[in-house]
This record gives sequence, C-alpha cells and structure tokens, in this order.
Amino acid sequence: MDTSLIYKTALQTLAGTISFPEVVGALLGAGVHYYQVDYVGLRKTFYGADGAVAVTPLTVEGLPTVAEFFDAPALKAAIIDSQRNGQTFRDFSRRAMSAGVQGYYAFLKGKRVMYLGRMGEQHIEWFPGSAPAQSS
Repeated sequence: MDTSLIYKTALQTLAGTISFPEVVGALLGAGVHYYQVDYVGLRKTFYGADGAVAVTPLTVEGLPTVAEFFDAPALKAAIIDSQRNGQTFRDFSRRAMSAGVQGYYAFLKGKRVMYLGRMGEQHIEWFPGSAPAQSS
C-alpha cells in the first residue's frame, strides 16, 4: 500500500477538501481494499489486499460522544445529505455519532459501507448505483 497517499487522503478528508467518490478513487489507487472508521477510538484503519495495515488518527474537534441508541432514519438522512449535497466528513461524522454509529467499514471493492451501533445494530449502504440486482 502507498501509505503516503493514504495519509494525504486522510488529511484531505479531515479538511473537507475531498469528496467521498474522490476518497474511494485515491484509496483504491493506494492499494486499500477496505477501511474502518472507529469513532470511539478516534482512528481510521486501512487494510490492503496484501495484508498491509495503516492507521491514521481521527482528529476532528467537537465530535459528540456516540449516542447510546442507534437511529437508522437519522443515519440514512446523513448519508443522503452526503450523497446529494456533498456534506463534509466532519459534519457527517457528527451526525452519524449522534445517530448512534460507533464506527463503520467501507468496503471499496465491495462498493458498500457497513455502519455499526453500540449494541451490534447494522446498516448496509451500497455506493450509489451499486446495489445488487433483486432476485424475482
């Protein structure tokens, strides 16, 4: 994995100067297979297909504590706002944590994100245009 590109992309994400689709492209180019955002531990962990791992701090001031209860409709509203209006990672993180998201995994090649609550709740969000075909 190209850790210098990973760190650069992480800094751009925190600064709000890069969109999620740009993050995905940069991280795939850096050899990242998937990554985890840990709102409790305040870090991101990036995993390569070759088993390599890189960790960056999640240094966002003013984040709330993770809400006790998972609010799937509030999370979905935050996701939609990001997809349609380009909400910053900082603002998305505040909203996700307030909705009870303790962290998430972004599976870049799998084109989906799995959000996790404090009691094991889950929400899977497919990248726009990537949902699997429904069987009939």
